[in-house]
Amino acid sequence: METIYLLLKGFSVALTPENLLLCIAGVITGTLVGALPGLGSAGACAILLPATFKLGPVGSLIMLAGIFYGTQYGGTITSVLMKVPGESASVVTMFDGNPLAKQGRAGVALGLAAIGSFVGGTLSVAALMLFGPVLANYALELGPAEYFSLMVLSLSLVCAFTGASIVRGLIATCFGLILALVGQDIMTGQPRLTFGLQQLLDGIEFLPVAVGMFGLSETIENFEKKRSMEMIKADLGFFKVLPSVRDLAQTFWAMIRGTVIGFFIGIFPGAGPTISSFISYGMEQRISRKPEEFGKGALAGVAGPETANNAATGGALVPMLSLGLPSSPSTAIMLAALIMFGLKPGPSLFREAPELVWGLIGSLYIGNVLLVIINLACIPLIVLFMDRIRAYLPLAILLLSAFGVYSYRNSVFDIGIMLLFALVGYGMKKIEFPQAPVILGVLLGGAAESSLRQAMVMSDGNPAIFLTRPISAVFLFLTLASLILPSIFLRKRLKEE
Repeated sequence: METIYLLLKGFSVALTPENLLLCIAGVITGTLVGALPGLGSAGACAILLPATFKLGPVGSLIMLAGIFYGTQYGGTITSVLMKVPGESASVVTMFDGNPLAKQGRAGVALGLAAIGSFVGGTLSVAALMLFGPVLANYALELGPAEYFSLMVLSLSLVCAFTGASIVRGLIATCFGLILALVGQDIMTGQPRLTFGLQQLLDGIEFLPVAVGMFGLSETIENFEKKRSMEMIKADLGFFKVLPSVRDLAQTFWAMIRGTVIGFFIGIFPGAGPTISSFISYGMEQRISRKPEEFGKGALAGVAGPETANNAATGGALVPMLSLGLPSSPSTAIMLAALIMFGLKPGPSLFREAPELVWGLIGSLYIGNVLLVIINLACIPLIVLFMDRIRAYLPLAILLLSAFGVYSYRNSVFDIGIMLLFALVGYGMKKIEFPQAPVILGVLLGGAAESSLRQAMVMSDGNPAIFLTRPISAVFLFLTLASLILPSIFLRKRLKEE
C-alpha cells in the first residue's frame, strides 16, 4: 500500500503543468537527437545540463530522463530508413529494420519499434519501482569499505563491457581517476596535479569534461566523415505505421523477453542498451523457427532489440537512484545533476527526497505513453526535421555547448577545458579507446577516494579491512572475476576457431 501511495504522490508531482511540459520537451528532444546520427543521449544530456539548472532538481531530472529514453527510439528512424544508426543501441535494429523498409514495410518496422519501446520502458519502470526501494534499504547497511569495493566493481564492469580490450578500458579508467584527483587533497588541503594553475584548485569540473568528450568529439568525428545518406522513401501515415494485430501477436513474446533481458543487463555498469539489444537479437534468432529470416526482415529482429534497449534505461536507473552509482554515461550526467543541486545520491535519496524519486518514476510512466503517441503520430514530421537541420547541426552544438559550459560558473577556463577534452575524446575514438570509463572515473573518483580513506581510518591503516568484511570481499572477488573471465573466454573461443 505504501508503494501505491508513493506512486500516486509521484504522479501528482509529475503531472504539474511545469513538469509535464518538461517531460514532453525531454521526450521530443531525445527523439530528435536520437534521429541525428552522432550526438547520442550522453552528449545531449551533457550539453543541455546547464540549461536545466534553473528548473530545480525534480524538473531537471525529469527532462534529462526524457532525453535519455527518447534517444533510444529516435535512433531507430535512421536505422530503418537510412541504414545509419542514430544511437549505438539502434545498430541491431538496422539488421532487419532496413530490409523491411526496402520491402515497403518501413511503417510496420517503425511502429513495432515504438510499441516495443513503450512495452520495455513501462515494464522496466514497474521493476524499478519494486526493486529500487528494496535495494536502497539494503544499501543503507553498507559501510565505507563496502562502498569502495562496490565502486571498484562498477568501474571494472565498465572496463569489461565497453570495447574489445579490457586493458584499454583499464587505462581509460585510470585516466578518469587521475582527473578526479586534480585539486586539493580532501584531508591535507595540499594541491595535487594543478601545475600551478589556481583555476584547478577546486578540481576539474565534470560538466566541461562530459560536454567535450560526448558532445563535441562526436560532432568533430561526424564533420570529418561527411557522410552522404540516402533516405528510403516510405508512406509513414498513422495507419501505415500502426502494426496489425497479427504483427503484434507474432512479436509479443519477443517484447517480453526483450524487457527481461534489457532491465537486468541495464543494471550492470557499462552494459546498457547496446549490449542488451545484441543479446536480445541473438536470443530471438536462436529460438526462432525460421532463423534464416533474420537479417532479411524478421519482425522479431526489430521488436525484441528495441524493447530491450528501452528496458535497459529503466534498469540503468536502479543503481543510480539506489546506490548512487551510474551504469552509463547518461546516468552519470543525471547523477552529476543531483550533486550540483546539493543532493546526496544513494540509498538515503528514497528517504530524504521521496518527491524527487517518485516524481521521476511517475514521469517515466507518463513519458513512455507520450513517446509512443508522439512517435506513432509524428514520424513524418521528425523525418522532415532531420532533413532540414542536419547541415546546421555542428555549429549549433558548438555554440550551445560553449554557452552552457560558460553559464555554469561564468568561466572562460571551463570552455578551454571543454575544447581540450573534445580533442581528447576525438583522439580516443580514433585509437579505439572507450570514453565511458573516463567519465565514470571522473565522477566516482572523489567518492571512491573518500570511502577508501574512511575505511583506512576505521582500520588504523590496515588494508585487510577490505577482505575481512564479507560483502566487501565478495565485491572484490567479483571485480577480479570481471577482469579475468573475459580473457579466458576469448582464449577459449580463439582455440575453438
